Amino acid sequence: MHKAGDVILGGLFEVHYTSVFPEPTFTTEPNQLSCQGFDPPGFRHAMTMAYAIDEINKNSNLLRNVTLGYSLYDNCATLVIGFSAALSLASGRDEQFLFQENCLGTLPVLGIVGDSFSTFSIATSDVIGLFKLPIVSYFATCSCLSDRQRFPSFFRTIPNDAFQVRAMIQILKRFGWTWAGLLVSDDDYGLHVAQSFQSDLAESIGGCLAYSEILPWGDNPAELKRIVDLMRKSTARVVIVFAHQIHMIQLMEEVVRQNVTGLQWMASEAWTAAAVLQTPRLMPYLGGTLGIAIRRGEISGLKDFLLRVRPDLNDNNYGHSMVRQFWEFTFQCRFTPPPEGWVEAGEELCTGREDLASVETEFLDVSNLRPEYNIYKAVYALAYALDDMLHCVPGRGPFSGQSCATVQTMEPWQLIYYLEKVNFTTPFGDQVSFDENGDALPIYDIMNWLWLPDGRTNVQRVGVVKKAASKYEELTLDEDKIFWNFDSKQPPQSVCSESCPPGTRMTRKKGQPVCCFDCVPCSEGKFSNETDSMECTSCPEDFWSSPQRDHCVAKKTEFLSYHEPLGICLTTASLLGTFICAVVLGIFIYHRSTPMVRTNNSELSFLLLVSLKLCFLCSLLFIGRPRLWTCQLRHAVFGISFVLCVSCILVKTMVVLAVFKASKPGGGARLKWFGAVQQRGTVLLLTSVQAAICTAWLVSSSPAPHKNTQYHNDKIVYECVVGSTIGFGVLLGYIGLLAILSFLLAFLARNLPDNFNEAKLITFSMLIFCAVWVAFVPAYVNSPGKYADAVEVFAILASSFGILVALFGPKCYIILLRPERNTKKAIMGR
Repeated sequence: MHKAGDVILGGLFEVHYTSVFPEPTFTTEPNQLSCQGFDPPGFRHAMTMAYAIDEINKNSNLLRNVTLGYSLYDNCATLVIGFSAALSLASGRDEQFLFQENCLGTLPVLGIVGDSFSTFSIATSDVIGLFKLPIVSYFATCSCLSDRQRFPSFFRTIPNDAFQVRAMIQILKRFGWTWAGLLVSDDDYGLHVAQSFQSDLAESIGGCLAYSEILPWGDNPAELKRIVDLMRKSTARVVIVFAHQIHMIQLMEEVVRQNVTGLQWMASEAWTAAAVLQTPRLMPYLGGTLGIAIRRGEISGLKDFLLRVRPDLNDNNYGHSMVRQFWEFTFQCRFTPPPEGWVEAGEELCTGREDLASVETEFLDVSNLRPEYNIYKAVYALAYALDDMLHCVPGRGPFSGQSCATVQTMEPWQLIYYLEKVNFTTPFGDQVSFDENGDALPIYDIMNWLWLPDGRTNVQRVGVVKKAASKYEELTLDEDKIFWNFDSKQPPQSVCSESCPPGTRMTRKKGQPVCCFDCVPCSEGKFSNETDSMECTSCPEDFWSSPQRDHCVAKKTEFLSYHEPLGICLTTASLLGTFICAVVLGIFIYHRSTPMVRTNNSELSFLLLVSLKLCFLCSLLFIGRPRLWTCQLRHAVFGISFVLCVSCILVKTMVVLAVFKASKPGGGARLKWFGAVQQRGTVLLLTSVQAAICTAWLVSSSPAPHKNTQYHNDKIVYECVVGSTIGFGVLLGYIGLLAILSFLLAFLARNLPDNFNEAKLITFSMLIFCAVWVAFVPAYVNSPGKYADAVEVFAILASSFGILVALFGPKCYIILLRPERNTKKAIMGR
């Protein structure tokens, strides 16, 4: 179809969907070519371009004084025919003038609208791009066409497949479908999708494909049977199909034969609106389909224009008139055939005056203009670019020498410059512009196949997906409107493995896709508080994982507390010992004038009772939460108190020996070395040595509180580290040295001939003291945490009670219960 004009735009459309082309060459004569299977929607596409050009020519604000013409070709859904047509458009030659001597023909086009197939567009753009002739496709979606180095003159008003893939993934993400099957056509359209879909799916939502299959061209029942059998056995409930209408027709025949139901189909824009699939026979299988559809638009006046289509009765070019073929297809008639042909039996002759409005034809259906809207935008994009070019001010132009193009001198490559910068808004309200790759602003409608109770089908719009300002896809979906073809009337579940709850992490199954995994509980000390966590996070130092491993809780703290039974018992024993010491001290003070008190060195006894009281009280420093001051004081007070205690016992022992020696002839002189001053001085000296040891220890390496997590992972054991093991050892060693010395001296004096022998009591008390502390060392070393403190407190209390009972028990017994023995005569054994 041709229309004259100052500037000619070309168009490539699929008006027929099959062809008989035995020897495809570029010099094939018209009578050798046979396009079959007239497609009314394809013809409507071509007429939409004609309408857009007619509308532009009537627009006084666009392309003034310039008339647009067109040259429209049918590609017959065959690459070689479409390619031949594109070359004819680029060269300005038309088949009907090829053999005329003057070689007259239509003018070369300035731009081409088409082609509808990605593969055709690739082949055409590879060659036409060499002429820098702009091509604006309305239906080719292959992302490979965005390669600006290879296709510098290619533009399109439909989003590319990369965006469509991401739009599909957004829908999968919305419904939590991470396990799906993918079917693609065996061409550039399908194969490029297959390459990107799996990686994008895994990267975006962590999903994966259960299978990815290529649908064969032509009749291949064995392959289709294998594919459908794979679909039936797969656990994936979602099937995504990027293929053409013809593929789906063949595939659904096998799906029906095997009765494969319970699948959620997702359609690419190539078959979302395919009416041939929306039949009562197929809807039990395809009902509820979610599809990506080209943006629907409104083109006012298009239907009136289509109703005015009439064949030109003066055109004798019967074989190549699109309108004549449309007329014959619609009214099932034939125009007067060429001389060599005859009307077939039973066929009526066409008059050209038939009423188009009286027949029901898909050609007049303008209720769902999607490819047509893209064609409309493509024509207007070329028109606006041409208008901008003609508004160029001489001397300010973008070309060499700041020149401008004119109608007489313009070249296609100059139009490309303006086409890259075009930006306008359609009457429907959509903005049209092209990015650096020649792609339009991406936007798709989301469609849903609604199966009505009466058996009819309604393809309803349930959402839209477009590129947002953040460069991410923005999906708007009205889920309440979606029809789900399942008994539950809810979206299906399609996952390889159920989500891992908080407290677990995902681990891949060996040899399985990434979305097939096992859920492994987090190990102790780690947690995950999100669904499908890849890793478990370690809890902070002072926290531990909960039993469910879904959050962290503060670790339990452990120390020898005043509130636990063990701490209460030890505290009670300590206070009891202190109280007994106070009572004994009171008894001794009250009976200080009696022989029992006076003969046992009352001053040292009083000092010994005070030191024992300090020993009992110092055990309280080992109970409670360790703090710096308690850690520093506990061993210092303990060491000094016990040295004071043992020093008093040592001096008492030495005094007992001295008194016995003095009772022998010539021994009186020895008593002068054991007077009261010397006794006090000796005790003070021995205690000062321990005080010096403690001071050096605290200054050099002071004990300090420490949070120990080595004993229990889920507990913090508060303990005092001794700082310097040598200092602690010297402190204990000094006490042990004095105790052993006291024991040895008392042992030597145990058989003194007194009726009441103090040395025996000292021997027995020191024996208890040494036994307790010898047992303490291994018990302390092998006791963890608070039990080490408990062992030390027990040793302190046991040794203190041993001294208190052994030394003062018999004396208090005599003082209180046997006062008749509390005489000098009885004590001296006379």
